[in-house]
Amino acid sequence: MSNSATLGIVQQSQYFEREIVTDENLVGYYVINEDDFVYNPRKSVTAPYGPVNRYYCKESGIISPLYLCFKVNGINKSFLLWFFKSPKWYRYIHLNGDSGVRHDRVSIKDDLFLDMPINVPSRAEQEKVSNLFELIDRRIAAQSKLIQQLESLIKGICRDFHNNTNGWLQVSFSELGADYGGLSNKTAADFGKGKPFITYLNVYTNRVVDENQLQFVKVTENESQNKVKWGDVLFTLSSETPDEVAVGSVYIGNNNELYLNSFCFGIHIDNEQIVFQPYLAYLISSPQFRKWVFPLAQGSTRFNLQKSDFMKKKFLLPPLEEQKKLYQCLNFISRRIAIETSILNDFQELKLSLLKQMFI
Repeated sequence: MSNSATLGIVQQSQYFEREIVTDENLVGYYVINEDDFVYNPRKSVTAPYGPVNRYYCKESGIISPLYLCFKVNGINKSFLLWFFKSPKWYRYIHLNGDSGVRHDRVSIKDDLFLDMPINVPSRAEQEKVSNLFELIDRRIAAQSKLIQQLESLIKGICRDFHNNTNGWLQVSFSELGADYGGLSNKTAADFGKGKPFITYLNVYTNRVVDENQLQFVKVTENESQNKVKWGDVLFTLSSETPDEVAVGSVYIGNNNELYLNSFCFGIHIDNEQIVFQPYLAYLISSPQFRKWVFPLAQGSTRFNLQKSDFMKKKFLLPPLEEQKKLYQCLNFISRRIAIETSILNDFQELKLSLLKQMFI
């Protein structure tokens, strides 16, 4: 807040009592009306503690008594909603809430919640603050949509390209190279320092291994551990769902001593006469490849890849020159995505910084 802002305190008297439903099938439920606020004690993906949301529907609704519902007067409702997304709110609930034995929810007594002091500027300043955050949110949404569209463009190009397979070779990974396992004989004490290694999450979330996401493990000189080389294709070995098995990434970095986590395996590509390794990053993430690999995931509660079947199974590979041309096209889009993602991160950091500075 600026020093010239007029500060006030939202008093408990500005909150109204909740109306209780009397229908015999819904006894104890609360009526909720437009512009009411609801505190949810359960943690969410976007909130470290229970989120507070505003009810926008013009028609009345009902809600469980597990939620704290309240109205406000004398304060801009959009401004108040941004307060409940700020670090100040999270600090307050952290200090005054009680998680008990449930780690997925933080409850707070009604009187502590309703007596919570909220410093506010003038109504005009409240509106300016709300408009600023809404503008940033719209920009973040537009930036996210642009990134999604570029990702969809990559998928569409891959789909169309892989639907025309005339003149393509039928090959298997065993014909292209040799597989190897990840780290072995390691304990928790070995991790945190030492040599860089590629994590499971790095393989799972990136078409191309992100060298900014490497972690470290102790590896002595006399150990026999497999090293990742340039152009290696890496795959996940197991997961709780078959869709997440054999999700792959390609390493095209410059690290000469790099290892792989134990829940993945790699393939050294030796046959460079018929395959351009960077292209494989887009092949193995294509819908056609995912459909091809799906039957190889075996299990019930946890699914594992049948690696021997995977290595021998045939798939279609375009001519080398076509691989290089497609890679150049898709890599250009990927670089654009990286730029737009960096811009998105900047806006998200700006929003967080302003939330910290404006609600103090």
